Amino acid sequence: MTVYVDNMQAAFGRMKMCHMIADSTDELLAMADRIGVQRKWLQKAGTAHEHFDIALSKRARAVSAGALEVSMMQLGRIIRARRLSAQERDDGR
Repeated sequence: MTVYVDNMQAAFGRMKMCHMIADSTDELLAMADRIGVQRKWLQKAGTAHEHFDIALSKRARAVSAGALEVSMMQLGRIIRARRLSAQERDDGR
C-alpha cells in the first residue's frame, strides 16, 4: 500500500496546495493523522477520486513519512486505473 503526493502547486489564498491520495482509505486517513491534516477535509470520500488537498508544508511531512512523489499526470493515471477497476467490479456483480 502506498500514499502519493503530486507536484501541483495551486494557489489557495497565501498557500500552495497539492493532492494526496493512497491505495486505501485507511492508509490515506492514517497519513492525514500523521501529518496533521484533519479528516474532515477528505474530498470525494468512497470514490476513485478520494483525496486530500494539502499545503506544501504538509506535503513535505508526507514525503518524510514515506509518501511517494508523483507528477500530476501520474496521479491522474492512478485515479483512472482505480476508476476502471471499480467499474469492472461493478460490472461483474
